[in-house]
Amino acid sequence: MSRKQQQRGITLLLAVLLSSILIAIGLAIFNITIKELLLSSIGRESQFAFYAADTGTECALYWDQKGNAFSTSTDTSITCDNQVITVTQAPLNTPTTFQFDVDGYCAIVTVTKSDVHPRTKIESRGYNTTCEADANPRRVERALRVTY
Repeated sequence: MSRKQQQRGITLLLAVLLSSILIAIGLAIFNITIKELLLSSIGRESQFAFYAADTGTECALYWDQKGNAFSTSTDTSITCDNQVITVTQAPLNTPTTFQFDVDGYCAIVTVTKSDVHPRTKIESRGYNTTCEADANPRRVERALRVTY
């Protein structure tokens, strides 16, 4: 065999080795890109859940300040995001809970009245999905608590 025929095998080996390295680098970059996209979508969904929780808090604050809707005397109806919600009254220190959809997202609000300071505690949980119980593995919950 001549020397030229022996070198042909080395050229093929170098070409395969270089192609393998380039494919490995490309796959690593693709993997990082996919993880970054997933992380950014979780951040986006977290914002939606926070906005739903904020909407629930604002609605409860509005109705508590405007019409004392969470007093312990009688049942009443409130409107949150154009949805009429019947609030069933509860004795002091017993939470009143209601939920509503906010543009396709869910807000679950709990209002507790007390006779000691702080007299009112509002806890609103927002979700990036609707209020229907589902097994969505990407369901995100954010909560806000207001006491006064």
